[in-house]
Amino acid sequence: MSVFFYGCVTLDGYLADKNHRLDWLHETGGTEDTGYEDFYRKMDITLMGRRTFREIQGMENPEEIYPTTVNYVFTHGTLEQKGFLPVTGDAEDFVRNLPKEKNVWVIGGNTILAPLLDAGLIDGMIVQIAPVLLGAGIPLFTQKEAAMRFHLDKVSQYGQFAELAYSRK
Repeated sequence: MSVFFYGCVTLDGYLADKNHRLDWLHETGGTEDTGYEDFYRKMDITLMGRRTFREIQGMENPEEIYPTTVNYVFTHGTLEQKGFLPVTGDAEDFVRNLPKEKNVWVIGGNTILAPLLDAGLIDGMIVQIAPVLLGAGIPLFTQKEAAMRFHLDKVSQYGQFAELAYSRK
């Protein structure tokens, strides 16, 4: 199993604005301007938190956004959205119990990403950087204070986005 983070941040490191909105991203460009399709084809499972899921719910036809993956949402509530399965508990334990032959994409914020980084479960990160400064917002990285090393594998440009692909050292 390989676990990846794939997402976009602003130049000043924010994943979302202070209201958890992604308007800045949608105004910058779409997935057709990136390597998203190639990445998604390799994934079997997606993991996201409730806030990321709410953003997806606001899109047109949310059930069609991730059609070929099993999509889990960490939440304490219920879900009534077709194509998404609720899960509770610890993200680290959940990931450790997934089938070993599956590729997992951690979508969205640091609530799930930080504990997986702390546990050494993130194998790769693809971080796109948008030419936007928010000044405040939801930071991508909030893991414990500890040095973690990754290896830069590739740098790409997609329109206005810079993409940095890293693997765990």
